[in-house]
Amino acid sequence: MSTGSTAPRPGDPGVRTGRTAGPGRGGSRFGRLLRSRAVLRLFARWVRRPLLPAVRLWRRNIQLRIVAGTLLMSLGVVLLLGIVVIGQVRNGLLDAKERAAQSQAAGGFSAAQDRAATTPSAPGQQDGGRAGASVNWRSTLVEQLASGGQSAFNVVALSLDTGDTASRGARASGEVDPTTSIPADLRHSVAQGTGTIQKFTRIHYTSGKASEAGLVIGKRLNDADGDQYELYYLFPLTQEEDSLTLVKGTLATAGLFVVVLLGAIAWLMVRQVVTPVRMAAGIAERLSAGRLQERMKVTGEDDIARLGEAFNKMASNLQLKIQQLEELSRMQRRFVSDVSHELRTPLTTVRMAADVIHEARADFDPITARSAELLGDQLDRFESLLSDLLEISRFDAGAAALEAEPIDLRQVVRRVIGGAEPLAERKGTRIVVLGDQQPVVAEADARRVERVLRNLVVNAVEHGEGRDVVVKLAAAGGAVAVAVRDYGVGLKPGEATRVFNRFWRADPARARTTGGTGLGLSIAVEDARLHGGWLQAWGEAGGGSQFRLTLPRTADEPLRGSPIPLEPEDSRRNREQAAAGRERESGRLTSVPSQPAGDRPALAVPPRLPAPPRATVDPTALPGSGARVVARSATDGEGTGAGTTTAGGNGHLEREDGTRGR
Repeated sequence: MSTGSTAPRPGDPGVRTGRTAGPGRGGSRFGRLLRSRAVLRLFARWVRRPLLPAVRLWRRNIQLRIVAGTLLMSLGVVLLLGIVVIGQVRNGLLDAKERAAQSQAAGGFSAAQDRAATTPSAPGQQDGGRAGASVNWRSTLVEQLASGGQSAFNVVALSLDTGDTASRGARASGEVDPTTSIPADLRHSVAQGTGTIQKFTRIHYTSGKASEAGLVIGKRLNDADGDQYELYYLFPLTQEEDSLTLVKGTLATAGLFVVVLLGAIAWLMVRQVVTPVRMAAGIAERLSAGRLQERMKVTGEDDIARLGEAFNKMASNLQLKIQQLEELSRMQRRFVSDVSHELRTPLTTVRMAADVIHEARADFDPITARSAELLGDQLDRFESLLSDLLEISRFDAGAAALEAEPIDLRQVVRRVIGGAEPLAERKGTRIVVLGDQQPVVAEADARRVERVLRNLVVNAVEHGEGRDVVVKLAAAGGAVAVAVRDYGVGLKPGEATRVFNRFWRADPARARTTGGTGLGLSIAVEDARLHGGWLQAWGEAGGGSQFRLTLPRTADEPLRGSPIPLEPEDSRRNREQAAAGRERESGRLTSVPSQPAGDRPALAVPPRLPAPPRATVDPTALPGSGARVVARSATDGEGTGAGTTTAGGNGHLEREDGTRGR
């Protein structure tokens, strides 16, 4: 064996083995399947587009559905009744015609048999002479029998022993074509039997006259020479067809008139019911829009009238209750505002006295000095609570104004971090800023944005348990975002939405002396809504939390997404998915056969599989989403799985189809 052999091995570059070719073929089949599905979806959409207006009208118009259903059911009843009536008339006409034809044919057969019995045969004639006599006799017989019909029937005489009717004296009255008018199976039955045989068929003529339906009755008889022949009576059914056509036309006209009449009646009857319902629906929409003085017009004393009276009574009670609630709300807001303002004067006096006592605490005993310090701290808390209450009352009264101007959020973040540094040093927390290399500019109210971020950063430091707090900035598309991430106690399931409620605390047993006034996040949400932005929260128990503020770059521009994903990349679920992906990759690598190190090329790591689709939630239902959120259309996510794109600083937007990690 030669040692210089260069036989290719499976691991050499450029050599395709079954292991690599198989996935390629599977991938191509998968691609073709996806393309075929896409083509089918496009075709279905193309077919469905012209039908959408009609489908929308059908769904929204109950009167149209009822009338259409009435018309369809009426049409079905009329069709069924017409079929039954036409069948009965047809059977009656055919039965009457059949009885008359049988009676006429029986008389003719009897007359032919009597004539054959009374006509003597000419003795000593040759075969040709006898055949001619037979033809003449049958011709005379056919003429005599057909003369009493007066176009009511025709008579045909055929020889029994051969199909050559011309040579054996075939005779027919009324220019009837005996070859095509008499079916072969009927002739066979007549030739084999001795009684009368009948059959419905079509009668054809040699003069070019159109064929017509008819009844043929035949019987085998003997002529004057004792030879057997076939005698047929042909009864046209023209009159019966004309009668049946007249009945069909009459029924069709009457049925169409009945269907149209029933449709008109249904339209009028349904209109009497649907019109008050539509009126009630319109008034209900106007009531929901705030026009509480709208009422229904009530006429009569029927059920619709009682419904209108009940609706008007409900609207009156609703208007009264809403007015009472509005008055109560105004009184509460006025009370909070007045109390907050009135408390400022005594609070200023108490503050001055407390400052004097606090400055002289060194001359007091330890207990009194500690009381002076507590008095100062609680006065600070009281002043902060009064300020928050005044701000909340402005939001409730709709008096909050936005002073938007182009600002760089990096400067706002620096000021917030500078103010939170003393607290972070006391807690042993380090504040890290990411994404501040590029300007993050947006039209916003610097004072309100700074208040929101200060609240988020201070809360992250207080609840971060001494771990790092990460502040991340990003901008993409028409949105900017700031996310504050801590690694403290986190949030339990369901707390991500309740955290923005007023005076809500994750731990009700916690003392009120820690954690602020309980209004900070509520005010932050209102500030975000005032900008047309979002303030959202994510958290997991024991894994920390992240609060994200998303603002539009330009004032009054609707938000379509956020450049920062709400669920951070280092969350517990994302780490588990990454670990599972690494396990799958390692499993693929270990499944490849071992090869010599010198000849084995570097294996390419397969791309990471996408994360499974997450449950979606409408962002308008999230706290701080604002009223100007643009919801995704149903067609935006076709063929894209979950329909969300997340990115950090790569310039892409995260679609707000849902809140991750809820």
